[in-house]
Amino acid sequence: MYRLLAMPGDLDTRALRQALWQQHIGHRFTQQEDQQILWLADPEQRDEAVRLIERWQRGDLAAAAAAPRRRRPSVTGQAFRQAPLAAGLIALCVAIFLGMSVFGDAILRALIIVPVHPSAQGLVAGSLGDALAGGQIWRLVTPALLHFGWMHLIFNMLWLWYFGRQVEALQGSRWLALIVVIAAVVSNLAQYFTGTLLFGGMSGVDYALLGYVWLMSRLRPERGYFVPQMLVVFMLGWMVFTMTGLADAIGFGNVANEAHLGGLLAGLLMAVVAARLMRRAA
Repeated sequence: MYRLLAMPGDLDTRALRQALWQQHIGHRFTQQEDQQILWLADPEQRDEAVRLIERWQRGDLAAAAAAPRRRRPSVTGQAFRQAPLAAGLIALCVAIFLGMSVFGDAILRALIIVPVHPSAQGLVAGSLGDALAGGQIWRLVTPALLHFGWMHLIFNMLWLWYFGRQVEALQGSRWLALIVVIAAVVSNLAQYFTGTLLFGGMSGVDYALLGYVWLMSRLRPERGYFVPQMLVVFMLGWMVFTMTGLADAIGFGNVANEAHLGGLLAGLLMAVVAARLMRRAA
């Protein structure tokens, strides 16, 4: 990453962030003490980014620097302002993960895709059909909120933030919510129908967001979606790798491959639908 600019921590940079995405300028902001630091993914885009910053400072991007706030916001506060739904989902997943260490299997039994009941022979799993008929519709979604280790949680949350905040910034929280719910249902059902009952993680949703952002950047480039090509290659390569026996042989254990594939296909399909709706509305 190339450090480009340091700005006061109390400036509203949302208009600049969106303009950078729209120009396909890969970037990130970090908070250091009382400053916001703008980093570029590609130093060769420096001149283009500088011109955009100058326009923003003149007020040409429809929103210049906002009036300073009395209190400098925390990193968490900034995240919730930038992308409230994406940040809220991350907070929820972290809370559930921590809750599992306190309440143990009670949370697990409440959120896995089918109910599990103790019996004299051990745990007996119910059927998904009976659970849905009994009103437990949440089970179609909630396995995506479960994580079984710190690394599992951290990596899934990183991708959720990277892709989710982009969708939320460019199309709003409702559209991100729709993608998350549909992708969770599709990826969870894809994994369930392989015969697996105990699974979880946001990775199916992450792959849906990857597919959505990537395809939207091709179908509707003017919307400002952007994902580095190497990141797409890495994530697709990783998905293919985990489908082979090599992943299990070197200790990665069981990976929800069907959930990954189902989520990716769902994200691609939703991008096609979204692009067509945009064309009709134009």
